[in-house]
Amino acid sequence: MIVRHDAGRRPGYPAAAAVFAVGMAGTTLPTPLYGLYRQELGFSELMVTVVFAVYAVGVITVLLLAGNYSDRVGRRPVLLTGLAFSAVSAVCFLAEGGLPLLFAGRLLSGFSAGLFSGAATAAVLELAPAERKTRAGFAAAAANMGGLGCGPLLAGILAQYAPRPLSLPFLVHLALLVVACVLVLLLPETVEDPERWPRLSPQGVVVPSEARAVFVPSALAAFAGFSLLGLFTAVAPAFVSGPLGVTNLAVSGAAVFSVFLGSTAGQSLTERLGARRALPCGCFVLVAGLAMVGASLAVELLPLLVAGAVCGGLGQGLAFRAALTSVAAAAPAEHRGGTISTFFVVAYTGISLPVVGVGALTVALGLRGAGLTFTACVAVVAACTGTYLLRRPLPERNRE
Repeated sequence: MIVRHDAGRRPGYPAAAAVFAVGMAGTTLPTPLYGLYRQELGFSELMVTVVFAVYAVGVITVLLLAGNYSDRVGRRPVLLTGLAFSAVSAVCFLAEGGLPLLFAGRLLSGFSAGLFSGAATAAVLELAPAERKTRAGFAAAAANMGGLGCGPLLAGILAQYAPRPLSLPFLVHLALLVVACVLVLLLPETVEDPERWPRLSPQGVVVPSEARAVFVPSALAAFAGFSLLGLFTAVAPAFVSGPLGVTNLAVSGAAVFSVFLGSTAGQSLTERLGARRALPCGCFVLVAGLAMVGASLAVELLPLLVAGAVCGGLGQGLAFRAALTSVAAAAPAEHRGGTISTFFVVAYTGISLPVVGVGALTVALGLRGAGLTFTACVAVVAACTGTYLLRRPLPERNRE
């Protein structure tokens, strides 16, 4: 596989970043709408978390089966496929056909995110000239987390202040997807001599022995950080409308947006600190954010929840980018792609399984009790990981 970096006069990396953001926004669009689906279909908070977790199943499946597919077939075909999955997902939600279509929509959304996570990141980096590589790296991270944050913000505002709350957000997103498709068609292909739809070559779960000392604490930090993201994208709106007593959907969407805003800021700071310092630092900032989220549920204070979201997101962003950088540096070149895919599998397991646990706990403990239990457990994981990294810092070779 040969990558060419000359884009000529065609759209460059900002256009690719815009496509990335539109694609990722669709994956979190339903977040502030789950309460409306609960009222309409009559299912429990546990079922909300299960519907959400199906998304992670889709992401993990694509990462394992087609994590490196865009290296072979080219970036543009994979991006277009991801946009197509996103469009069909939106149609599933528009059909309002009950739980089966909600499950189908979330699964297809996961397929889209899995394709975008690799292909869109690579496209943004490859379309940037050499002197703007650092800026392009941040643009890719900002497009990823910014898109994830803008989805619930857009849906919450439209659902609260515009007609047809369960339809209009997805219709608007479909329009954005059309624009994104046009941009992809205008982008230059950065992979020379791409294969024509070759067979999938599953990478499986790979962690070389020489990378395990770095992989384990890094993956645990990612697991804890993504658990926070999962909490906000699955059940935070229920916290806002339940224990905190705020029923405005735009406020719910803004609360979710704040955690991704914090994550984007954290990722922007990682390079200044270096991965070796940013990873344990991010873990402890994440603990502080989780403590604030738990306290907001105990005292029923919305501003404290938002502050906890920003703080926790900041820690997640610091730790995640540092962990990914460290794992990529520690893995041998011949196993780097598989090791990074395994890292993302652990991260997306963190975004799903703990959140389903929260849904199950709501049956016995209620939303507040389940939220407090969740924040305490994840804080313990993050604190133990951060302490371990202080006592056994990452090797110097992983310093950025």
